[in-house]
Amino acid sequence: MIVDAHCHIWNRWPYQPPVPDPESRSRAEQLIWQMDQNGVDHALVIAAAIGDNPANAADAFNAADSFPGRLTVFPDLECRWSPDYQRPGSKDRLRAALDRWGMKGFTTYLTEDEDGSWLLGEEGDAFFTLAETMSLVASLSLMPHQLPACGELARRHPGLPILLHHHAFFGPRSGTTMADRELAEAVAAQLNVFVKLSGLGNVAGPEDDYRYSGLTWIKTLMRELFPGRMVWGSDFPVSSRHMTYRQSLEVLRRHGHLAPAEASGVLGGKMARMLRLGESCRAGR
Repeated sequence: MIVDAHCHIWNRWPYQPPVPDPESRSRAEQLIWQMDQNGVDHALVIAAAIGDNPANAADAFNAADSFPGRLTVFPDLECRWSPDYQRPGSKDRLRAALDRWGMKGFTTYLTEDEDGSWLLGEEGDAFFTLAETMSLVASLSLMPHQLPACGELARRHPGLPILLHHHAFFGPRSGTTMADRELAEAVAAQLNVFVKLSGLGNVAGPEDDYRYSGLTWIKTLMRELFPGRMVWGSDFPVSSRHMTYRQSLEVLRRHGHLAPAEASGVLGGKMARMLRLGESCRAGR
């Protein structure tokens, strides 16, 4: 089973520069077509209410209902574009989301310049305590300098699986190199933290392109720090600015130097277990 651990659905393309098909490029039908063409069985949709998509979580759940068994949705909660971002009441907002959707997990995006202390403060603690109690999965967009705080979060909540986006944002975009590995060592020491091998084009520099041979050190670092805790994600449709859907898969499957047993877990086995895909349930619910 192949599971895409990171992709998006939007009613309208949210990025610049403009595209000629803004109302169709990022729709669920496009994602499902790409999955079918490339033998991908299931996808985790990361909601992100950016651009002209203020109700993205609800839209994504509706899309998942149209493709039973194919999509699991993580709504965006306590994210940097929310009007309630880091305001009091995060636990109540999570409870309201649970009452509305009965989801399996959620995503949270911090601003790139903050230190990550919200994760460990009173509001963050209440929010993640409820998430752990409800057996949710947390998908977090954090920059490398925020990883030590995430490590402490994971230590306090050992029953909360945490997924880090896009190689934990190591690479030219964050200005990190192999010498900065200590930023990730504390979080990697917590066995409930996983890393998504996704969004390589997002962490690359302007001179990098497919197959990103100059960024091999990032995958090497992730394998050293997160053995057995890596999952693949396409980052579709954002990745279409850098590579095709097939290439997002092949950059890891064919060029990732994974042993067969390791590849099976990375490409779907671990996410299937984390999302409990073997259970009888409606996709995303």
